[in-house]
Formats: sequence, structure tokens, C-alpha cells
Amino acid sequence: MAGEGSGAGAEMDALIRRLRLHQAGPSPYDPAPAASPAADGGGGGELFRPRRAAVLVCLFRGDAGELRVILTKRSSTLSTHSGEVSLPGGKAEEGDADDAATALRESKEEIGLDPSLVTVVASLEHFLSKHLLVVVPVIGILSDIQAFIPVLNVAEVDEIFDVPLEMFLKDENRTSEEREKMGQTFTVHYFTYVKGDQKYLIWGLTARILIHAASVVYERSPDFPERRAHFNLPKYTKDCSSMLAGLAKR
Repeated sequence: MAGEGSGAGAEMDALIRRLRLHQAGPSPYDPAPAASPAADGGGGGELFRPRRAAVLVCLFRGDAGELRVILTKRSSTLSTHSGEVSLPGGKAEEGDADDAATALRESKEEIGLDPSLVTVVASLEHFLSKHLLVVVPVIGILSDIQAFIPVLNVAEVDEIFDVPLEMFLKDENRTSEEREKMGQTFTVHYFTYVKGDQKYLIWGLTARILIHAASVVYERSPDFPERRAHFNLPKYTKDCSSMLAGLAKR
């Protein structure tokens, strides 16, 4: 048993070293440099500066040695995305040093995860939510799952559970549909996970982030085709309402 434990530890250490070398591509959602009134023609108005958020893709070894990721089911009383499955995380605050700090602070607030238990290893490519939030996934490794005693913030979280990360590369327990928004066609993925008499549906932005995270961790593409959309941020604040309306359409 000691040999098995040391072997698993060595594998996790190797994963940490490899993921620390991961370099995400440049963000397409970084705000444009401020333009002078003369350069802008004077009529554009205030430049749009998107809010930033970060989520924690927290990985640990399951009993069978598989990598698992921690997920939450959002409170049914929340005004947005109520009852949906999500990754721990939220909007950046002024005191956050970086995206990792945001993800860790929000995870502690939502599920009681002590930041000292998590080894942050990588930040991934940025995603755009339908609320025009720029979302940064941060991969963290939880080496000692037994040390994590969840304490849920019941105002935000109804449940906490975990799933195998590799399921987001497999075509099992997955359905999809094609949608069209603002002239772009893309695939929405739905993953079903059953634990006992509980059934969880993981879809939308959370599914897209986990597909990408699994691809990075396992160094391979998913077993199914991905058709992704790329929406450019509006240049000016006055243009946000029309874009939000376009993204809100099903």
C-alpha cells in the first residue's frame, strides 16, 4: 500500500510540474488601450471595460486513482443560474492579487476550501459568459482530499460533488445541440452524471471550461467534435445592451 501511495504521489507531482509549464494563449478579451477623443473622433463614448471572474478547476485523486474535479450545485434562490452546476468561483474584487487569488477566495467563501490546501498550477484560456464577464479558469491540485472538510455557504451553494475529469473528453453520457447567436453557430454540450439517486446536468460555460481543462490535463482532444463561437467584446459601453440581448436569445 505504501508503494501505491508513493507512486500516486509521484504521478501527481509530475502532473503539477507539467501543468506549471502550460502557457495559455493571449486573451481575445483584454480591453483595448484607451483612445484619445481625437483618435476616436469624439463620438464613441466610454470604452467598455469588462468585469473579470475566475473559477477553480480543483483536481484530486479518487479512490481508483482517477483525477476528479470538484463541482457545486448553485442555490435555487440565486437570481442568476439558480440550481445549475458550476465550478467554484466568482467575480474579481479590488483586493485580489490575480486570477488565482480570486478563484481561491471565492472557493473558500462558497465551499470552505482552505487555500493552503490547493497548489495552483495553471491558468487557462479565457472564456466569455453571456453576461459579458471574462472568466478565467484556474487549475489547482488538492493533494490531500481528506483534509478538505466542506462548509457550504447555503446562500450560494446547495450541494458539492465531484466527477471524473476525463468524462469531459468522452462521448458517453453526453448530448449536444447546435445553436445560433449573432450570426455564429456553435455546439452546446450536456453531460449527465449520476451518483446514487442524484442526477446532475453539466452544460453551458461550465461544460466548455471542463472540456478545455480535460484536454490540457490529458493532452488530447475530446472524442466528439467541438464547434465553438467567438464573440468580440463591444468597444463602447453604450453597445453592451444590444450584445447582451443577442447573447440572451436561445
